[in-house]
Amino acid sequence: MFLARICLVLLLFAPLSVAAQGNSFAFGESGQNTDDPVEVTADTLSVDQENGQAVFTGNVRAIQGTMKLSAERVLVVYSDDQSRIARLEASGGVMIISGADAAEAQTADYDIDAGTVVMRGDVVLVQGENVMNAQNMTVDLNTGAARMDGRVRTIMNPEN
Repeated sequence: MFLARICLVLLLFAPLSVAAQGNSFAFGESGQNTDDPVEVTADTLSVDQENGQAVFTGNVRAIQGTMKLSAERVLVVYSDDQSRIARLEASGGVMIISGADAAEAQTADYDIDAGTVVMRGDVVLVQGENVMNAQNMTVDLNTGAARMDGRVRTIMNPEN
């Protein structure tokens, strides 16, 4: 009986690995307003008027509402009529913070029209004391719903 209790305690406090193909959860603050202005700062900026793109490099920080993105490089793709930003493509040490949640990855694509962020490559998500790892994470900014895919591993604090 004593051994069974020890095993139960060890199971409760051991990291939980999820081998399933995906894991759904909430990320950040729901209802991110994708119509809010996007403020971008960086060390350098290169603009190509012909293809409607701008490339920010070096210590890039992009803020929209309560969501913050940082990376080494961010490609800004404008709409066809170049009246607004349609998409941000970030690479190099990408980190996104929304509310109390933070995620990092190798790359992130933010489709402003769809209100989605897709992070790829060694994604690490931190929510309080809980940590999740996967190869990909997709976030619907309109609802705050997120999904991780590709060998998901979760470490949960049983007290939270």
